[in-house]
Amino acid sequence: MPQNVYEGLFIFDSTNYNRDTEGVSRQVPALIEKLGGEILVSRLWEERRLAYSIKGQRKGTYWLLYFRLDNHLLAEIRRHCAINDNILRVLFLKVDPRIVDTLVNHARSAVTLSAPAEGEAPQAETPPAAQTEATPVTEGG
Repeated sequence: MPQNVYEGLFIFDSTNYNRDTEGVSRQVPALIEKLGGEILVSRLWEERRLAYSIKGQRKGTYWLLYFRLDNHLLAEIRRHCAINDNILRVLFLKVDPRIVDTLVNHARSAVTLSAPAEGEAPQAETPPAAQTEATPVTEGG
């Protein structure tokens, strides 16, 4: 089966994430590896107040994940995310093969917030997904 590279952006329940940071953040990568996928990057993006309440939560912890997986197995990941109480929302994008290396290298080296100059407000870095053209993935990948 052909393997594609996907970008996954997860919004975790901040309360559960703060109680068990390692456990919550390891659940999805562990599932991907169990299904034979390869994790390219897995990192915290940021924690922020949500625009609207999701499952009764007003804050979410955003987690960015790049991984390689057989396209037919993406539905299995979606099912797992739908029943996982720690995951409020998830978005998967299929990454164009021409830009995989650039995105992965950027995600590995990016810092969530750039250091502000004295008296200046912190500036959030533009997420990799917003900088590129990516294709949203539908069932069947």
